[in-house]
Amino acid sequence: MSVAELQARLLHRLAAMPFLDRLELAAVTGASERAAYYAIAALEDERLVAALPYASALIRPTRRFHLTARGLHRLAVDEGVPTSILLRAHPASAQWRRILLQRLDAVAVIYRLAAAVAAECCSLEGFRWFRATALDAVLVLPGGRTVGVVRQGATAGRTAFAKRLRRLYQGRLPGALLVLASDGSRLQHSRRLLDGLPVPAFLALECDAASAAAHGPVWNTPSGEAALSLHTALARARPGGALPAERQRLRASMPADLPHGGIVTYAPDHLLPVRLRPAEKRALDLLAAWPWLAPAHLGELLGVRPPRLSHLIGRLQALGLTVSVAAGERRRLALSDKGLALLARRDRVSVGAARGRWSAAAVDPRAPLSWRNVSGAGSRHLLRNVEHTEAVHGFIAALAGQARSTGCAVAQLDPPHRASRFFRHRGRLHSIRPDAFGILRGGGRPLPFFLEWERRAVRPVTMAARLAPYLRYFASARPVEDHGAQPAVLVVFEREISAVHFLRVARRETARAGVRVPLWVSHTSLLEREGPLGRAWRAPGRWEPACAFPVG
Repeated sequence: MSVAELQARLLHRLAAMPFLDRLELAAVTGASERAAYYAIAALEDERLVAALPYASALIRPTRRFHLTARGLHRLAVDEGVPTSILLRAHPASAQWRRILLQRLDAVAVIYRLAAAVAAECCSLEGFRWFRATALDAVLVLPGGRTVGVVRQGATAGRTAFAKRLRRLYQGRLPGALLVLASDGSRLQHSRRLLDGLPVPAFLALECDAASAAAHGPVWNTPSGEAALSLHTALARARPGGALPAERQRLRASMPADLPHGGIVTYAPDHLLPVRLRPAEKRALDLLAAWPWLAPAHLGELLGVRPPRLSHLIGRLQALGLTVSVAAGERRRLALSDKGLALLARRDRVSVGAARGRWSAAAVDPRAPLSWRNVSGAGSRHLLRNVEHTEAVHGFIAALAGQARSTGCAVAQLDPPHRASRFFRHRGRLHSIRPDAFGILRGGGRPLPFFLEWERRAVRPVTMAARLAPYLRYFASARPVEDHGAQPAVLVVFEREISAVHFLRVARRETARAGVRVPLWVSHTSLLEREGPLGRAWRAPGRWEPACAFPVG
């Protein structure tokens, strides 16, 4: 392939796949990394392409390329079509650019997956983005096979994503489906939803798809067979497959050239994914999961020191993405409506629904902010029970800090609205609704747990009622199916006497039901002294404090 032919191919690929980086461009065009590097540098010198700096928690700092207005005109001349037709044929218009920039964190992960697929197949025949269908994108492999990609973001609710996947059953399907989940709980949920899809489906964690691990055995099937490599998954794709039909946008305007490097004093909101640093993006995700975090708890979860934390919080507030309010006896942080919209658009979630549930804005701006004056239903509930909310936040922050000091990894931490589990027991639908769910990794194996922070269960009858859902859950096969191992159930009381009474009730109830629940009980003073990973827990029939997690 000559230099001119490679440059023409790069221009065409950047029209179909805006914001690829150099390594991804090399993979999807089938060129060597060295040749792609020099070709893209020459195009940049001619001002046919420009680059934006980009990084996230999953993607290391890189430069992502897009066509300039001059590059679009050159490509239109090379292909012999009017520029207006070129803009409608590719996601290169001003409208499409805005959409892709708003989703850039998701776009980058899907491009890494596309590069891994191209490496397995030597190149890609084609690629197509979708705006409103259940699919995020479709990859066209050599020979005409098609593979759809669906990503479930961290803020995507279980019900909304289930409705999105059900739409797959109503339309035309590609030859196979690759589903990316942000964590293991979502992966298991998607597995059950995809069981029965008429085409092969494969699921993986988003962090694996964004790394070299995409080539390893990280892909799972809905039926739960052994993990597969990407090569094996692609080999199972059915020949052919259809591209979903999507109505073209009526508008296809020529995009204005972006500021050099994407960095200006003032930039529109759709450039925020470019301007934000990885630590700032992690902070936004944590505040989306745990509204009303105290700054000290946010610092523990991020693993940053106070000076760095102060700078990070100040920058997010200057960008209008977070709010800081006095609630209880300390200041607390939450996402602003602008921050909620940023994450909702990234994860293809309804902005209105996100604000209706999690907005921290005051219903009456003239009145002081209190739980009664918070517009988001979920945020209002958490602020109304701020002492309980802070206790749970303090536990997960202490757990994260102690895990770092002991060499243990926190693989997952889910807030209450993501920690619920629904299951069938004796023909009826039941649920458990813990205050948190998490997974630690120590000793080479996952250590899942549920957290219940009890303030009201002080009578034996109430204690038995609190335990009953877990007796039903552990009487089924779902704990191991959901998490790959038996999760521990951590119950914390404010007073030691309540913890002792609960241990007696738990011993009686588990014996009566004939169900073993891996239960660990503690109280606040013991936890404050020993920490969540220390000898702070008692089990029924075992009165000496012990470690709930074998991480040493």
